Amino acid sequence: MTMRDTDRALVQAATAVAKLRCRSANHTVATAVRTSDGRVFSGVNIQHVTGGSCAELVAVGAAATQGVTGLETIVTVADRGREVIPPCGRCLQVLRDHHPSLRFILGPLDALRVVPIGEVLPEGHGDAEQQVAPAARTAADG
Repeated sequence: MTMRDTDRALVQAATAVAKLRCRSANHTVATAVRTSDGRVFSGVNIQHVTGGSCAELVAVGAAATQGVTGLETIVTVADRGREVIPPCGRCLQVLRDHHPSLRFILGPLDALRVVPIGEVLPEGHGDAEQQVAPAARTAADG
């Protein structure tokens, strides 16, 4: 799917949070999620020796505290906003179960694209070019 202005603004929102809040080993990833009515919620991950919380679930939880049930698009950035990353397997499963129509913004910064959640592979499955299931890529994608 083609990136819209609202998608680019969502990447900018996540990047702004990453630059402002991801300044230690405790917080390294930021997420921004847009609701179906256009509101944006953000979150950062929380690292801890006993485990932690991923930024995606923190952002979704922030939206839930405001009564939001319909999420439209989500993006997660790392390295203080210098790269867009896919969700981990746990987050992907939670998001699929609770928000099956969610769309992800994925890919290298110079070639971002919007992908339906059903076509997203979890983090660690190849490089940025391989974040989308092979059947979902077009011939032009390679």
